[in-house]
Amino acid sequence: MSKLLLIIKREFIAKVRNKSFIVMTFLSPLLFVGIGVFVGYLSQMKSDLKTIAIHDETGKFVNDFRSDEEYKYINLSTVDVKVLKDSIVNESYEGLLLIPRISNNDSLQKKIEYISNDSPNTFFIEKLQEKIAKRITDENFKASNLDTVSFQKAQANVEINLKKATGEEALKGVDIVKFGIGGAFGYLIMMFIVIYGNMVMRSVIEEKTSRIIEVIISSVKPFQLMMGKIIGTSLAGILQFLIWAIIGGILYFGLSAVFGVQIGSDAATLTPEQMNAASGFSIEKIKLYFDEIPFLQIIFCFIFYFIGGYFLYSSFYASIGAAVDNETDSQQFLLPIIMPLILGVYIGFFTVLNDPHGTVATVFSMIPLTSPIVMMMRIPFGVPWWEIVISLTLLFATFFGVVWFASKIYRIGILMYGKKPSWKELYKWLKY
Repeated sequence: MSKLLLIIKREFIAKVRNKSFIVMTFLSPLLFVGIGVFVGYLSQMKSDLKTIAIHDETGKFVNDFRSDEEYKYINLSTVDVKVLKDSIVNESYEGLLLIPRISNNDSLQKKIEYISNDSPNTFFIEKLQEKIAKRITDENFKASNLDTVSFQKAQANVEINLKKATGEEALKGVDIVKFGIGGAFGYLIMMFIVIYGNMVMRSVIEEKTSRIIEVIISSVKPFQLMMGKIIGTSLAGILQFLIWAIIGGILYFGLSAVFGVQIGSDAATLTPEQMNAASGFSIEKIKLYFDEIPFLQIIFCFIFYFIGGYFLYSSFYASIGAAVDNETDSQQFLLPIIMPLILGVYIGFFTVLNDPHGTVATVFSMIPLTSPIVMMMRIPFGVPWWEIVISLTLLFATFFGVVWFASKIYRIGILMYGKKPSWKELYKWLKY
């Protein structure tokens, strides 16, 4: 046990003292903030103004198209169509909306064309279709002697109020919020498993190629060495998490202290109704949204699923690092490891939102290779504790089983040099 603690301490100190670890620990939050600000800036940038030529031979539709910040519509109904088509080829206009002179609306709606050099935006074409369809519909109503105003008044606008069985108000859109939070935590687990798993693999490869491993293995068992690397690296990762949490807390409270007085003084002069109107959202509803999301359960489960998932996959990474002599040779073995993580992300995104408690989502939240991701996506929707306990039990039990197999590859692979291993070779090592 003392040897294992020494290895853990050595691996932890080696990771923490590494310059890249120190730089990325303090630079990563700034990078994330910078990327967020940059993406927000890009989303607010106005797209280039596109000019759309309209050749309306009927004269009925051209006034329905209003220019905006993205599209400018020009009435060129008097210009010859061939000239306009040549202008499109020369890129004088983004596109040409051609409405022929056909008196029959049933025939007209099938003869309208949009001409452009490139494939147009689908949403833009749908907007054009809606405007033209509305005008034709109004004309059809008039031709049938139907009162369009009365028809519009007669149209119903149903809004279903959501209620829980207990009588409380249910919130619209809360499932999207829950899915976003669960998806973010699941994706973080996948990302950090890959990052820290690769750190374990590179550490093993470096010691193996430098022949330091031959000295170390004479003093400790291969199993102890592998577990020491896994636990030491995980502790370094947890320390990184804590530093990020502290930095985030300091920034949050610091900004609150700087801007809080001004915000508080302004808010003090407003009534709750004015504050709700100014924000566009009810403060009471925001509280209801927070009450719907089990944050403590999410954080608690995130820690355990991160540790379990990391331990499980790091044992794979460590055994691969011991089997190969360089990172290039490791590529053939990494794909089967990464595939379950990718599968977990896809299963989560395509099944959890539609049916978080369905058979597919539930089964994959129990399978150890995908449970850290899929279960984290399900938890915001409310998962019974007994399911979480079973999932975690299977995860850690699988970890111990995989470690036993991985240690057999590890103890042989760390002393093998100059030979590129194959899957058949790894299977032989497992039988030794």
